[in-house]
Amino acid sequence: MLHTTSPSADVSFRRHPPSQSQTENTSLQVNMSFTVEQRGSLNALSFRLFFKNAEGKYISPFHDIPIYADESQNIFHMVVEVPRWTNAKMEIATKDLLNPIKQDVKKGKLRYVANVFPHKGYIWNYGAIPQTWEDPAHKDGDTDCCGDNDPIDVCEIGSKVCSRGEVIKVKVLGILAMIDEGETDWKVIAINVEDPEANDLNNISDVQRLKPGYLEATVDWFRRYKVPDGKPENRFAFNEEFKDKDFAIEVIKATHNFWKALISQKAKAGELNCKNTCVSASDSPFCCSADEAKAVVEACPCGKDEDIPSSVDKWFYYEKK
Repeated sequence: MLHTTSPSADVSFRRHPPSQSQTENTSLQVNMSFTVEQRGSLNALSFRLFFKNAEGKYISPFHDIPIYADESQNIFHMVVEVPRWTNAKMEIATKDLLNPIKQDVKKGKLRYVANVFPHKGYIWNYGAIPQTWEDPAHKDGDTDCCGDNDPIDVCEIGSKVCSRGEVIKVKVLGILAMIDEGETDWKVIAINVEDPEANDLNNISDVQRLKPGYLEATVDWFRRYKVPDGKPENRFAFNEEFKDKDFAIEVIKATHNFWKALISQKAKAGELNCKNTCVSASDSPFCCSADEAKAVVEACPCGKDEDIPSSVDKWFYYEKK
């Protein structure tokens, strides 16, 4: 089952990750298109969403999609994992070969985020910036906590409800420093560059001015969404304040450098699957051949989509502290 995602890049993938000097001295605009191929059954444990590039080559959304859509303008690619208003906790499977999107599982059951009044599902298009990594061995100086071992998260606040697996170009507006169970879990606030409001939103102060209450709702959502599962409220650095665009871009660049260390085997991968089809050289242990990639996809047969449990629509009420 194929869905076209994002048109957009004027350069082919690099065979090797760029050096620090290359990323500082080059301005690349990337126009690429990506498609996704569904395998398994939606709303079932077998669900997988695999990615292909314009040449029909299977790729990893974690490693093979470039971080930048336009480096000179600080425009980033975002992989949409969860469309706004939906509840299924979908994510890039960082430990699986080809890193498809799949639904998170806890104690053998699919995870859905709870609706904590007044919120219904995710209140933004939620996803990640490719070629970034929050290193669990690095203690952040601002949060005093180590990274959460995932690509950096993005909340896209435009008017369009995106599709799962869509790859869009986003302009960064700011960032929230969430501390989730003792781990640094940055939340980038961004907007799709094709959104009608994109020209009016250039920094976090513009969001406060033009979308009153949205940032407060974002903090409230992240603080309380795990409480119905018996977890404590999440905490935040900087007294729950959002940092501005420049700060956010520096955080993203730092996580990109952590990813470059990861993909070049200078950082320990642990259980992460770093195999890719476009970045690592053919003699690298991280290089995934076309045959190997195809075999992974074909090993996951298609099935009939299942219904979302009615319990997912339940609304939870509890008094704010």
